[in-house]
Amino acid sequence: MVPYNINAAAWQESWDRQQEAYLPDREERFIAMLDTIDAVTAGHPLTVLDLAGGTGSISLRTLRRFPRATTTLVDVDPVLQAIARDSLDERTAIVTADLREPGWSAALPHPQYDAVVTATALHWLNRDRLAAVYGEVRRILRPGGVFLNADEMPDDGLPELSKLLGERARSAREARWATGATLSWRAWWDLVGTDPALGPLVRRRDEVFDGSGHHEEWAPAVSWHLDTLREAGFSEVGQVWRGGRDAVVAAVR
Repeated sequence: MVPYNINAAAWQESWDRQQEAYLPDREERFIAMLDTIDAVTAGHPLTVLDLAGGTGSISLRTLRRFPRATTTLVDVDPVLQAIARDSLDERTAIVTADLREPGWSAALPHPQYDAVVTATALHWLNRDRLAAVYGEVRRILRPGGVFLNADEMPDDGLPELSKLLGERARSAREARWATGATLSWRAWWDLVGTDPALGPLVRRRDEVFDGSGHHEEWAPAVSWHLDTLREAGFSEVGQVWRGGRDAVVAAVR
């Protein structure tokens, strides 16, 4: 239980600004994801699973775009979940489940979903676990449903250009940190630790992640994701958006 009220709107804005330093075209990828969902569902009421949904960035945008939708936000981070709970309404079910564990989907309130979405989250899983999650996601999608993953997925056809684009993005990000335009990941978490409501949850978060914050990041080329999604049994697999080293891949059951 969080002992103090959270200024959820302010923390959402703070999270967005911190994330945009890493992902200056963050909103563009969200729009591409929602456009894809709209094409698949033809505007009908839908159920969306927000996988490793954090503060609810995708769920908030989904519900603004599709007011009759419902979302299920799955995450294991108690800090980000607390912000999500104070940001979202009764249209979202918030579930604590750890994608590192094979049985995570047993906690979901629905057996199947029209769409499963995730952004800048699954790179914390290692190769074998991520491949397994792709198969688990397919099983909880309805026939014809779509899975969308937005993350760092370099184009392996452009290795040198991808490297240059990464260096350019890093330089721009570091300039923003240096001028105080936004917070770095570490500085954001340091600020969270001083908050009366969220600070105690940081210690619980350290326990969840064994004091490491996360496992080591892993960012394979987009071809790995496409091949692995095909191997998981999806009927159609491809890329629906790209920005620099980042991409959104789509997989239709």
